[in-house]
Amino acid sequence: MVTKLLKRVCRVFLPVFMLTLPFTSSVSIASEMADSGSELTTLYRAARKVISKNQALINEKRSGKKLTADYVLEDALKNFKAATGKDLDMSNDPMGGKKAMLDAVRSVMNDAQDLINDADVGFKGFLPAIFARQVGTAFGKNTAGKVTIKLTAPKKYVRNRANRPDKWEKSVISGKFAKADYEKGKPFYEDAAVKGKAAFRYILPEYYSESCLSCHGTPKGSLDITGGKKEGGVLGELGGAISLTIYK
Repeated sequence: MVTKLLKRVCRVFLPVFMLTLPFTSSVSIASEMADSGSELTTLYRAARKVISKNQALINEKRSGKKLTADYVLEDALKNFKAATGKDLDMSNDPMGGKKAMLDAVRSVMNDAQDLINDADVGFKGFLPAIFARQVGTAFGKNTAGKVTIKLTAPKKYVRNRANRPDKWEKSVISGKFAKADYEKGKPFYEDAAVKGKAAFRYILPEYYSESCLSCHGTPKGSLDITGGKKEGGVLGELGGAISLTIYK
């Protein structure tokens, strides 16, 4: 009697259980990718913040500055902890993305030492956006193109053509981040193909802070320290995004 009952239960519920497995698995993978996206974009921003904070030091006409690769990495990890409330866990790095990011920051900073310590040059042009673009390039090489990261922005605020939003980024920025009812600071992610390749995409909105406005603020059209025209951005306005792609 018990055996017959068990068989009957199995016939009814086992197919249902099996059907849920692919869904559960896909949800788990998406969650893991979202966690990776959050950590990598936060780490990327944490490193850029060090460069932003030290612009005055970078542009001093002297050598022997403290802004070494080790210093930037140490400060970036502090910024990461301040932003997330936890240390960066290097023991959990299944894609190797965290190591690739730290290695990218190190290589960019090592390459920049002669420029940073040039006692004959004041303004060095080693801006946060330049640093971020260089780190993004190095990061993509370190991951063999399997994971990429870049800065992008609403089209009206893009200066470097390499940072122009693609179709997916543009749709998220204008269709979600720019909307008044969208939760400020909330990332967006989903599966979305890139040039026919299956990928998971994660994008984090960014808003103008005080440090951004020296180059991107007002009066609109006036020249900033780089010689570029200010965009007329205002404090707290959506000014850009960090876009991460994980190819499957």
